[in-house]
Amino acid sequence: MKVYHYDAFSKIPGKGNPAGVVLEADHLNVEGMQKIASQVGFNETAFVMKSEVADIRLRYFTPGHEMDLCGHGTMAAICALSDHQFLTERAEIRVETKAGILTIKSKYSKDGQIWMTMQQAPPVFEAFLGSRADLAQVIGLADQDLADGWPIMYGSTGIWTLLVPIKKLASFQKMKSDNYKFPAILQAMPHTSIHPFCLETIDASATMHARHFSSPFSGTIEYPVTGTASGVMGAYYAKFIASDFDESLDIVVEQGVEVGRDGKVMVHIHKKEITYDIEITGTAVFVGEIG
Repeated sequence: MKVYHYDAFSKIPGKGNPAGVVLEADHLNVEGMQKIASQVGFNETAFVMKSEVADIRLRYFTPGHEMDLCGHGTMAAICALSDHQFLTERAEIRVETKAGILTIKSKYSKDGQIWMTMQQAPPVFEAFLGSRADLAQVIGLADQDLADGWPIMYGSTGIWTLLVPIKKLASFQKMKSDNYKFPAILQAMPHTSIHPFCLETIDASATMHARHFSSPFSGTIEYPVTGTASGVMGAYYAKFIASDFDESLDIVVEQGVEVGRDGKVMVHIHKKEITYDIEITGTAVFVGEIG
């Protein structure tokens, strides 16, 4: 069984977010996929399967459990399919996931790099009603480090995370998460991750800076660069920060700097009557084979 290692949201091996990819995984059961993901140890391993309702089906496993959707795992899987000639000259495919059937568009730049644009599920938000002080403490900060002007919200464009606005970029270097205390703080959604962000950035081309601390049930501590969390963060930006834009808005999210695996996610927001259409764009690079 070959597992292909890709780093997503970066063109440089060793940067971005690592993911495992298993092609033609239809013969594997849930226990088999979970075992492989646990042995690989990445934040996610994506398994490519046949679909009766779309072009392909993707299942995603952390070392601890299955996920409904994974942005960086999807980028890695599509890149692997392209590298192995499963998607020859296919500019658009429909992907079956547990979060629904999503459209992935791909194109190649002049240097031969594949760029993929991934549809997200419609954004939904729920208010965080817990203690700000306890929340700050569980990521190694104090209450005064949290921004006051914007709400702390649970958000999802396929996977739930807690979006936490932070005042200053300097706070991100001192963050230290105590993931096993998350469920006690996030009582409304105890399996949720925590995603702090701010509007100060390191790269002048970026709009937002973020980190992403995993649910303790996932078997990991931190995601270097997150696709679905960046997608819902873009929806949050449109709804709570820059709501006066006309029809569409593009932002760039930088992440992974603090763990030495920096990468970027482009988020495309299109305003609808009562919601937003959200897409993310990124790339991936092959690193090697595992097993």
